[in-house]
Amino acid sequence: MYLKKPSFWDKKISILSYLLLPFTIFVRVNNFLNSKKKKYLSKKLKTICVGNIYVGGTGKTPTTIKLYDLIKKIKNASTAKKYYLNQQDEEILLKRKTKFLTASSRKSILKLAEKKNIEVLIFDDGLQDNQIDYNFKFVCFDGDLGIGNGLLLPAGPLRETINSLKKYDVVFIKKGNNLNNLNNLIKLIEKHNKRIKIFITDYKVSKFSKFNRSKKYLIYSGIGNPPSFAKILKQNKVKIVDKIIFPDHHSYSNQDFKFILNKAKQNNAEIITTEKDYVKVPKELQKKIKFLKVNLIIHNEKKLIKFLKLNLNDKN
Repeated sequence: MYLKKPSFWDKKISILSYLLLPFTIFVRVNNFLNSKKKKYLSKKLKTICVGNIYVGGTGKTPTTIKLYDLIKKIKNASTAKKYYLNQQDEEILLKRKTKFLTASSRKSILKLAEKKNIEVLIFDDGLQDNQIDYNFKFVCFDGDLGIGNGLLLPAGPLRETINSLKKYDVVFIKKGNNLNNLNNLIKLIEKHNKRIKIFITDYKVSKFSKFNRSKKYLIYSGIGNPPSFAKILKQNKVKIVDKIIFPDHHSYSNQDFKFILNKAKQNNAEIITTEKDYVKVPKELQKKIKFLKVNLIIHNEKKLIKFLKLNLNDKN
């Protein structure tokens, strides 16, 4: 069972991409009109937005949580996310791991944070919001995915052109398997914005000892970049006998869990999912399903902390 993003988004040449190219005009027009709108910028607190220009699977939420952990040591910080009915998984994770605010619009969240005397508000997603502006704009990429075929939606995976990097401050690149892809992405980013700060991130597995490597495992996920989940497990020598991939932010039904459990039984396998997916597992099934707990590691973290301290200072 495989439901995923169009494969042609990550191919350099595709007939489908060329056929859809005329429809990218709608995204271009929307982005242009959005850039001309007057947006609200708070004078009472500092705002950071952690977003992307590549749709899904770039690690925005783990990066937001990591930034919160660093910033809370120097300022009264909170994370924030606009309420979406189909994104409860990320909201639950943010609630569990951070001080968290949500509302139906990001401007409403900002107003709420001002009343609560929050000093730094870190938004998970929202770089393309047409109501508010941010003091600092951070962009996340996956080192293997890069910018895909480099085209705008729906011909490709980009919300904005790569040229939009001129207006951003920091880039986080999730380290992948292909160092050539990573280096090429860094060169491309620096070509469009020489002043931008670039940080490489990676995932470190926490408490992996609870997994028995001699057993077989079925894995399932509903995330933006499913191969990254399988990659971590393979790197840790987990025997994967089957994979079930659902759409990002999938709302699991009883039938879905029945299907997963039956598949695992057929393969005589145990079940592993992501922490993001595990928050949606019914209580009665939680003992039958394990989740992979990972922590985000930022290479050259001291440099990032120095940047944050300097720029979040009240005088700036």
